[in-house]
Amino acid sequence: MPKPPPPSPFEDSPPPAPLRVVVADDNPVVRAGLTALLSGREDITVVAEAADGREAYTAAHLHRPDVVLLDVRMPGVDGIEALPHLVRLAPVMMLTYSGESEIVREALRRGAGGYLVHGEFTVDELVAAVRDIRRGRPHFTPTAAAALLAHLQESAGSAGSAGAHDENTSTPPVSASIEKVLSQLQPSVGQSSSARSRFRLSAREAEIMDLIASGMTNQQIAATCFISEKTVKNHINRIFAKLHSTSRTEATAKWRGER
Repeated sequence: MPKPPPPSPFEDSPPPAPLRVVVADDNPVVRAGLTALLSGREDITVVAEAADGREAYTAAHLHRPDVVLLDVRMPGVDGIEALPHLVRLAPVMMLTYSGESEIVREALRRGAGGYLVHGEFTVDELVAAVRDIRRGRPHFTPTAAAALLAHLQESAGSAGSAGAHDENTSTPPVSASIEKVLSQLQPSVGQSSSARSRFRLSAREAEIMDLIASGMTNQQIAATCFISEKTVKNHINRIFAKLHSTSRTEATAKWRGER
């Protein structure tokens, strides 16, 4: 009886397991929108949703996700209160409408790996941030980055003043601290950014075009962006005109550089 052939060294390795995410936000529409966006990617799956910090902790403890997306203001246990408990279980990225400097600083002090403010990122940037947070690379949108840099400047300035009376005290220049943080921030120029510039879309139009490309309906886009469906339709009409397209499929292909 012939022996079976040895295993081929050229066998394709199995694809990596999807990145597992818990989405915590008290707004069910926002949760559903984020889940739809992220679950539409082959390498990401949303394993649970939570309406407050307590539910987020329970979900993280049960599912052991790779990343937790956490809102700040939620009833009961809010995001800031839950944060130090969640970071023991998984990397946490704040995803919120709260961009106040004090909240950004407190979130980072309590262990957040990044801070995204709604309205300041595209869909592709959100997906990239989720992937990178797992690897330990921080992401900040402009409001959060400004708060962080201001804090670094204040801290470095205070340290410099205190050390001015001590010849043995060495304070690194402020610019070095800022440069270190900036080197870790998400790239501001990507596929969506270049496409936005090429087609002369506004920030809102680019955001909606990203959502169209992700497969969202007008109703889902309206809910995600907190605008009416009529406003969504108006934006889409302007987008199609700028992209010289007559359908979602055609616009998406041009947006992605496929045509």
